[in-house]
Amino acid sequence: MTGTGPAGQRRRPQKSHTRRDPADLKPGLAARQAAARLLSAVTESQASLDGLLDPSGGNPAFTGLGDQDRLLVRAILLSALRHLRVIDAFIDRLVDNPLPDGARALRQVLRVAAAQILYLDVPDRAAVDLAVSQADGDPRNRRFAGLVNALLRRMTREKDQLLPEISSVTPDFPDWFEDRLTQYYAGDAKAILAILSEPPAIDLTVKSDAAGWAERLGGLVLPTGSVRIGRPEGPVSGLPGYDEGAWWVQDAAASLPVQMFSKLEGLEIVDLCAAPGGKTAQLALSGARVTACDQSANRLERLRGNLERLGLDVTTQLTRAQDLIAPDGFDGVLLDAPCSSTGTVRRHPDIPYTKSPDDITRLARVQRDLLDHSAGLVRRGGELVFSNCSLDPEEGEAMVAGFLADHPAWRIRPISPDRWPGLEAAVTSTGAIRTHPAMLGHEDPRLAGLDGFYAVVLTRT
Repeated sequence: MTGTGPAGQRRRPQKSHTRRDPADLKPGLAARQAAARLLSAVTESQASLDGLLDPSGGNPAFTGLGDQDRLLVRAILLSALRHLRVIDAFIDRLVDNPLPDGARALRQVLRVAAAQILYLDVPDRAAVDLAVSQADGDPRNRRFAGLVNALLRRMTREKDQLLPEISSVTPDFPDWFEDRLTQYYAGDAKAILAILSEPPAIDLTVKSDAAGWAERLGGLVLPTGSVRIGRPEGPVSGLPGYDEGAWWVQDAAASLPVQMFSKLEGLEIVDLCAAPGGKTAQLALSGARVTACDQSANRLERLRGNLERLGLDVTTQLTRAQDLIAPDGFDGVLLDAPCSSTGTVRRHPDIPYTKSPDDITRLARVQRDLLDHSAGLVRRGGELVFSNCSLDPEEGEAMVAGFLADHPAWRIRPISPDRWPGLEAAVTSTGAIRTHPAMLGHEDPRLAGLDGFYAVVLTRT
């Protein structure tokens, strides 16, 4: 298409009067500006999307928005990151000349608009118009406003024809991430990658009567005992049962590690990396006397707030897991260790852009140090449950194998494959748990899958 390349773009005459802030002129523009800024922070500076979108301590461009605009920004970013390579391929398909190497801000404007046009229920005209205003209001992009208009209008006309074609030949995620999935999951890798592009359902851990809550909320009961519901139109906190603390949000796979303990009632259990507190709540609900530790004061305060809503009583301690000293030890130790979180990409699609293979290797060393320390906190006859939400065996099976080789007094207590009917495939040959996102199939992909998790029970002989 002639005229949609930067080389042929005419320079627009400068107006002599002072420009008004475009955010004051068009409703919704501030949200698009925030989305572009935050997308840049993720893709160019490897900033965590969770941190940027934190309601209290997130990026001011986001926290300064109203509730509806925040929801829109979140939806734009999640869609853009789930389909970033397809979006970029579509943009590149529509320009006669490549975008300038230094036009990073321009690409972010186009990505934000494309996410709306291709994947969200936003009127095409609004997405195009606001993108043009966004470019026109930014000195870096002002000379490209005509390009933005022409390219995006063409995208709206040709998306039905081109999107299936481009999607079929363009990987969804960075090469390093897809390569490792293919290496470790062979026949399941294609199914895993397919479901990672689908928005996930919401899983709830309920205090009691899972079947009753599934009926009340229009959901279904999973093999883990979790209740799975579709994504509500409003906030989860508006659903029945939230205010009275009848349930909490927790992915089904994340509920498995606590269920792997042989016994909990009346025992002293420490949760070493406890925040935000889903597993802590499970432990307390099972009748354990729980000490919950975390090194972040803010996260620990959030944990206390969650447990207060749930009416559960635990002892909390602000400390790094590796600094905890307990001469008498504990009957059980739960170490849900910090990791690359590659098992949660469906909910956190920024991870392939903010993590790398080097991060996986580094985090595996951190986990090994934590596991060595945790072993010293377990009383004779007690159990140590290690878990994380990484899909990578370097952070799971390989790391635990190294621990067992160096600690011959320790062994794996195997989990029986019939522990969770319907999830038998998650039990490995050694009796550990390895879930991945393509497990728990359902005819509706929005109700299928679960996080990738590794979990194992270790005991001392």
